[in-house]
This record gives sequence, C-alpha cells and structure tokens, in this order.
Amino acid sequence: MITGAALLNGLSAIAAGLMLGLGALGAGIGDGLVSSKTVEGTARQPEAGGRLLTLMFISVGIIEALPVIALGIALLLIFANPLKP
Repeated sequence: MITGAALLNGLSAIAAGLMLGLGALGAGIGDGLVSSKTVEGTARQPEAGGRLLTLMFISVGIIEALPVIALGIALLLIFANPLKP
C-alpha cells in the first residue's frame, strides 16, 4: 500500500519535472522568437542593428529568468514541501 508521504513525494517529483520541462520549452520558444525578430529587424534596417542587439540581450536575459524561477520552485516542491508530514 502506498502511504500518503510516498504519494506526496511522487507527485511533487512529477510536478517539479513538468515545471522544469515546460519552463525550458517556453524559454526556448521565446529565445527563438526574439532572435528571429532581431535578425529580421537588422536585415530591414542595418543601421539599427546595434540598438536591436542591445534590446535582444535584455529580452533574452528576462526570458531566461523563467527557467531559473521554475528551478527554485521545483526545489521548494521537492525538498521543502510544507505539506510533507
């Protein structure tokens, strides 16, 4: 028979895995969209390339914060779950 603690540990691990996977997927899609639009904007207006590159780096940094936040919440779910007995 599965105890309540074992079930909670298993569900926490599944939730953490889903959170990390979906967070990485979302960040990858976002990075690809930002990069493609930067290349497109530079191709259309080459003199704005430097400014677009700066904005791209800021945007990618903000987008990449999502998986880091997801990692923190996943670690909280696994190791410091307040529902664990």
